[in-house]
Amino acid sequence: MSDSAPPDEFVTPPPAQAGDRVAVVAPSSGAATVFPDVLDLALDRLRDRFDLDPTVFETAEADPDELRDRPELRAADVHEAFRDPDIAAVFATIGGDDQLRVLKHLDPQILRANPTRFFGMSDNTCLASYLWTQGVVSYYGGQLLNQVATPGHLPEYTERYLRRALFEESPGELEPADEWTDDVVEWGSEDYRETEPEYEPNDGWRWDVPEERAGEVISGRLWGGCLTVLQWLLAADRAVPDPAALDGAVLAVETSEELPSADEVRRVLTCVGERGLLERFDAVLVGRPQTRSRDDDRTDAERTEYREDQRAAVREWVREYNATAPLVFDLDFGHTNPTVPMPMGGRVAIDTADRTVAFTGR
Repeated sequence: MSDSAPPDEFVTPPPAQAGDRVAVVAPSSGAATVFPDVLDLALDRLRDRFDLDPTVFETAEADPDELRDRPELRAADVHEAFRDPDIAAVFATIGGDDQLRVLKHLDPQILRANPTRFFGMSDNTCLASYLWTQGVVSYYGGQLLNQVATPGHLPEYTERYLRRALFEESPGELEPADEWTDDVVEWGSEDYRETEPEYEPNDGWRWDVPEERAGEVISGRLWGGCLTVLQWLLAADRAVPDPAALDGAVLAVETSEELPSADEVRRVLTCVGERGLLERFDAVLVGRPQTRSRDDDRTDAERTEYREDQRAAVREWVREYNATAPLVFDLDFGHTNPTVPMPMGGRVAIDTADRTVAFTGR
């Protein structure tokens, strides 16, 4: 089921320091070249807000059609970025839908021997899970176009947790963001930098804790990502950890801008369950779902109903295979903003009494 079983001990790559070089790569799609102004905003923020020196690699500047036809080039950029001793972190520009094709070109020995903090989400679930199988912690979030180059201002919440993920051992204790948005702002807009999306108040996390687990503190390594991409990994049987390696782990999942229906979520979770994975997790963290896209403009009532239906589907189908795992919904990671870069492979502690979630490093 896995390309390689993880080693006994995971490695958290060393933190960056102010002034360090960081790599900008496109291991998924080349869409960043279609929106150069948005990428420039992300690079400006890396320099100005985080005091980092971004180095743009070949894939991040490649023609989208060429990049799609050359998965081996994308793998080569990842290798080069990880091997370079002067690179302190690697940032993906954006996601896509075919990073699965890159995985067979990766050399696990290069990545394991040169652990470097990798930031990406959505289709970059593939690379995050691949690194997990090599025992290397990566960060689900901090992606350049989606999260570093948010329109208008960079949310303080995003900056706070990205700063921790870059410069500290772990992101530490999580808090719900005060507000959030999935407002759609066109990347090609001339006034993108000045356009403030519509934020709305955050109602906080939603906890579903079975009575027999009430009061427990659950600790385990995090695995997961975008639910749709996890389905692709399962279908290809690629970069999926051995089931035994997930015993006692914590699953973190969220859904994409494709806005999958509750039935689609149910079907994917059924696949995860039938592969013998859902029963192994000690808890499940669920990111707040995006409810709007460029092609789907819903009313506020429809958006609320969508979130409720998705929570119900996750709850029902996790419980079908795992009756006792606590569930925490609407965390700030994934396709809405602001976000926390979630350390995949890092340890997380979930206190069901105090209702806290904290990353504890190694």
